[in-house]
Amino acid sequence: MRPVRVAIAGVLLAILGLAGCGRPAGNAPETPTPSGSAAGSFPVTVQAGNGQVTIAGRPERIVSLSPTATEILFAIGAGDQVVAVDEQSDYPPEAPRTSLSGFKPNVEAIISYKPDLVVTSTDANGVVDGLTKVGVPVLVEPAANRLDDTYDQIMDLGAATGNGAKAAEVAADIKRRIDELVAKAPKGTGLTYYHELDNTPYSITSNTFLGQIYAMFGLENIADKAPDAAGGYPRLSTEFIAEADPDLIFLADVKCCGESAETLAKRPGWAKLSAIKNKRVFQLDDDIASRWGPRVVEFARAVSEAVQKAAG
Repeated sequence: MRPVRVAIAGVLLAILGLAGCGRPAGNAPETPTPSGSAAGSFPVTVQAGNGQVTIAGRPERIVSLSPTATEILFAIGAGDQVVAVDEQSDYPPEAPRTSLSGFKPNVEAIISYKPDLVVTSTDANGVVDGLTKVGVPVLVEPAANRLDDTYDQIMDLGAATGNGAKAAEVAADIKRRIDELVAKAPKGTGLTYYHELDNTPYSITSNTFLGQIYAMFGLENIADKAPDAAGGYPRLSTEFIAEADPDLIFLADVKCCGESAETLAKRPGWAKLSAIKNKRVFQLDDDIASRWGPRVVEFARAVSEAVQKAAG
């Protein structure tokens, strides 16, 4: 079971303004292209969150300190190049999980795996400088703000690992599948929603990665009218949520906090919420809802199914 602090960590990254790299917001390109040189050729220079990073040769000992990066690496065919992943990288199951921390990385512990490439989502504890001093290239691939950031990071890691062609296939497939889900979804429903990050309760606005996906399905976010947007992740009062009375509620605090329609109904004033009375509370997988890698399609599918059920 994942502690609440882990669920909130990705949120804090976004609040601090750690944007994805490379491409402007909007629809992803039909045919994604690497930000580095031609796929499979080295040396390659990748434009990452920490600037331009040059990788001399195909890495064979990759250490991933980011659950999202781990998922991307295995999806693009670089899994056999990965020798260690951080303690939160629980997918795919075959990833070589260790006690390494992505939140408080220890340079000496990372070096013990003899990496020739390290991927992380933030430059915590001076990890970039520490590893660069000993000649280990580091790619910082921050929390995504838009779907384009997901495609961009997939292409970054494809170029960096010599798997550019497969990365392009993965990015194009994600885009195609999400576009198909959106095309099949009911239009003009006018449904409102509340997305719960944790039970304090923090939520998201439409100016976030997840908020963008909800908007693609025509949903209106009650948190957009919160008095303090807090960088896109406002802490809402129970009174605010009760007054907004959302049509749908999505829970991303199921694993960490055990939340459900039943637990929500016990909160003061919540038993009368339309979403609870109409059985429109949807439990999400905490991990899928907090990562911006290939499994974003599964999140989009969950939203699509909820919209179809509510509009049906």
